[in-house]
Amino acid sequence: MKIATILGARPQFIKAAPVSRAVAEHKTRPLDACYLIESIIHTGQHYDHDMFQIFFEEMEIPKPCFNLGVGAGPHGKQTGEMLILVEEVLKQEKPDCVLVYGDTNSTIAGALTAVKLHIPVAHVEAGVRSFNREMPEEHNRVLTDPLGGPPPVLQPDGR
Repeated sequence: MKIATILGARPQFIKAAPVSRAVAEHKTRPLDACYLIESIIHTGQHYDHDMFQIFFEEMEIPKPCFNLGVGAGPHGKQTGEMLILVEEVLKQEKPDCVLVYGDTNSTIAGALTAVKLHIPVAHVEAGVRSFNREMPEEHNRVLTDPLGGPPPVLQPDGR
């Protein structure tokens, strides 16, 4: 199974570290039905040494296969650039699944791009729901969750 992990910001690096290490360790086992290959795509949302590279070094996260270099900017511009660039990479890589973490612009861009390309999405979130719709992170959390699974089943009374 080929997994595309989309990361872009410090909280995602921290959440992804144990999973990426486990996948890397799994690659040393003989081939079997559960063989995993991870392709890390770094959007570049956090891009300097103290916000990016140091985490990969100290947490022993495999080097990203792609660094999209999006950088800082207004939310719409940053997310839009990520959508365009992530789509190019996913079309090239053809993963079986896209793995996103957290509540950043990288999270929503990765999940939305995968859904549009009919690639299953897995969303790992270890944060707290704030229910504060003034926070862009809360929008990213709420919008990403349903992208990772089947649509909700409504009860006969509409709930």
